[in-house]
Amino acid sequence: MSEATTPSPVAAVTASSDQKRGRLFLVPAPLDFGCEQQAPLEDALPRATIGQAAQLSHWICENAKSTRAYLKRVDAIQALATPIQAQQITELPREVHKKGDHGDKGAPVFDARPLLAAALQGHDMGLVSEAGMPAVADPGSSIVRAAHDLEIPVVPLVGPVSLLLALAASGMNGQNFAFVGYLPQSGQERTQRIRELESFALKTGQTQVFIETPYRNAALWQALTQTLQTNTRLAMAAGLTLESAKLCSLPVKQWRQREAPVDNRTPTVFLIGR
Repeated sequence: MSEATTPSPVAAVTASSDQKRGRLFLVPAPLDFGCEQQAPLEDALPRATIGQAAQLSHWICENAKSTRAYLKRVDAIQALATPIQAQQITELPREVHKKGDHGDKGAPVFDARPLLAAALQGHDMGLVSEAGMPAVADPGSSIVRAAHDLEIPVVPLVGPVSLLLALAASGMNGQNFAFVGYLPQSGQERTQRIRELESFALKTGQTQVFIETPYRNAALWQALTQTLQTNTRLAMAAGLTLESAKLCSLPVKQWRQREAPVDNRTPTVFLIGR
């Protein structure tokens, strides 16, 4: 099997002016990572995206194991140009998973340029996350920024983005919205953050979109229904693109009369607004 590699800090990060650079493809993955059900890959991704993924042999990813599993699904539809065992797969550093790509002041938390050495040598590369579009609600933006700084062409491929699918299905304001990432885990801080987001949403009409690690879905849902005002609209979208998907948007007073629609297994997007 191919091995996940860690880039050397002294890896070359420049290319001669006459050397043609490869491209960095932002390769979407299906949204069924961690779900009990999997959608057929050809239903989740356009054929052109699958075809481009099949041609790549150099990858930057969150997790090498899940990337190999993704490539096996691609290979079942279109044969890989490079066998899986020969693919060059590099994982993002651990600090990116813990702190995100950028610190409090917006500066990258690590030097991403060494990971792009293959592109500077003329190889096309793929950036992939475990689900959806890389660098959106997932690690990878530091790689994209470094590619621009190194004048490596960046090519986003077409695929599902859970945040936009959930927003479109919520009936909330799709002209003015914000993705705010994860809410605090501790009860008091989380309650305060929920109230802040609700106040801003009701004042400005801006829909607030956020996510949670699946095993904390139920706890977050309980906090939302207990903290939000009765007329505030609360929406959830779980298992997007799957036949078992759940999508519903109601005022909080109606949610309080129902069983919680979330579980602690399925990736879920949460939205609050008018």
